[in-house]
Amino acid sequence: MEKNRLEAFSDGVIAIIITIMVLELKMPATPGLAGLKDLLPVFLSYVLSYIYVGIYWNNHHHLFHATRHVTGGILWANLHLLFWLSLFPFTTAWVGANHLASAPTAVYGFVLMMAGVAYYILEQAIIKQQGPNSLLAAAVGNRWKENVSPLCYFAAIPLAFVSVWLANALFIFVAILWLVPDRRIERALTERDDENKN
Repeated sequence: MEKNRLEAFSDGVIAIIITIMVLELKMPATPGLAGLKDLLPVFLSYVLSYIYVGIYWNNHHHLFHATRHVTGGILWANLHLLFWLSLFPFTTAWVGANHLASAPTAVYGFVLMMAGVAYYILEQAIIKQQGPNSLLAAAVGNRWKENVSPLCYFAAIPLAFVSVWLANALFIFVAILWLVPDRRIERALTERDDENKN
């Protein structure tokens, strides 16, 4: 099957996720700047979640740029990823509304962890379909970020009940790790294009 519909559907779902998150930013109750202070936790949780959604969208784009065709398994793996991403607005709003309380922060970390697991499953489904010698398999050879990220999420979940600030520091650390798009796939695509020219 062609991948165009999957990409278009995923882009639409991700756009809706961002729209729902921004709609959770309510107007301040007072006209002065002091009213913005009360919205700071909601705004900060929105910024972090927006960055995460942007990271997933960017890497999803690169992932499917290296994918030729999709199978039913890839479609389901993609829906699995979109399911966890679709929970971002809920967890973002819950964290922001409760001023970074422990339980919402732990649930936020669980959703982040599951989204990372779902992305890995999608990546593996594509590699399985394309084979171990595929462009994507070669591009994702070094997986240090993929190994560090779930460990940070896993640590942050119980840590949220000890120190919300340290748990959020781990979420921010992982976001910083992934802020730069995954260059491995870009490099592999460029090398393939150069080989095809020669």
